Amino acid sequence: MPAAPDAATPPAVAARRRPRVAFHAPMKPPDHPTPSGDRQIARLTLRALEAAGFEPIVASRLRSLDMAGDPAAQDRLIREAEAEVARIRAARGPRPSLWFTYHCYWKAPDLIGPAAARALGIPYVISEPSLSPRRRDGPWASFAAAAERAIAAADLLFWTTARDRPALEAAGCGPRMVHLPAFVDTGPAPDPRPAATPLRLLTVAMMRDGDKAASYRRLAAALDALGPEDDWTLDVIGDGPARAEVASLLAPFGARVRLLGPCDPAAIRPAMEAADLLLWPGVGEGVGLVWLEAQAAGLPVVAEDGPAARAALAPALQPLPPPGDAAAMAGAIRVAATRRAELGRAVRAHAEARHSLASAAAILHDTLLPLANPSTPPPSGR
Repeated sequence: MPAAPDAATPPAVAARRRPRVAFHAPMKPPDHPTPSGDRQIARLTLRALEAAGFEPIVASRLRSLDMAGDPAAQDRLIREAEAEVARIRAARGPRPSLWFTYHCYWKAPDLIGPAAARALGIPYVISEPSLSPRRRDGPWASFAAAAERAIAAADLLFWTTARDRPALEAAGCGPRMVHLPAFVDTGPAPDPRPAATPLRLLTVAMMRDGDKAASYRRLAAALDALGPEDDWTLDVIGDGPARAEVASLLAPFGARVRLLGPCDPAAIRPAMEAADLLLWPGVGEGVGLVWLEAQAAGLPVVAEDGPAARAALAPALQPLPPPGDAAAMAGAIRVAATRRAELGRAVRAHAEARHSLASAAAILHDTLLPLANPSTPPPSGR
């Protein structure tokens, strides 16, 4: 992870460097030991900023996350954030050109960025901002208010998910909003997959209560809706507190399903390149990184309809089966199986064009460079 700058760096050397970006991820810092989609996006954002020509530096590792709705915990985190701002203000060394916060919402607001950017006299940017007016009352009220203040203070807001956009526009943020589609490292183009029997299905997902467990239930229902003429196997990569429930759901399918447990992230891409279809309904998905990773690997996806799926999945995979319709999901599996080679090419092209690290870096470069260096004119046509 990018480290804090050396306070002894000569100004003349610092001046030749790329613009520095102070980076903060309130929900989970990019070097946190526990894997998650949020950590992965934070790490990808750092890489995209570097590819865009900036020098990102993790400015704070404070997690302003309250999952329980505990006002006392929120008060404690607010005090810790004030101390962090004081530390950042007093730090020696080259000043960053702008502050960039990834993900600010009512459970994990940015308690540091607005004050730190103001103290340093630099622009303040948020990616994946989320407003929830209904949280203004209740146990997260102080954090919801803090998120609203941070979003109101931002010079630029990168929105990603369609479900966040309406509340942001209703709050008058429209002129400051830029669309930054979710992105992954697409890597090299995969080799063509030879046709195989049985059909090789793959699922990659955490096993926990809530939306993930609901997705596994719908996945099992879709498999149950397949008929005896459908020849398939399913490998499941994932683990978590709901493993026993998932195992029970999939037990009726016997040896056709293998629960592979947790997997080294480096092994997921090879597993995707060896499969025929990724099967993941995606109940309540916000971004759907696994769908993007699958498409980058040339792996067609079967998912149910929803805002995240419509935004992430290639047009060739749409329209999508309705939520909770097991028969329609089974039908989508059969159709995708007959078109797997064609769909594999289409989803790879879609990932490269719209959801690649390079495409994200281009957006970040074009929009952030004029902020970091006001003398730089914006690109023509924007």
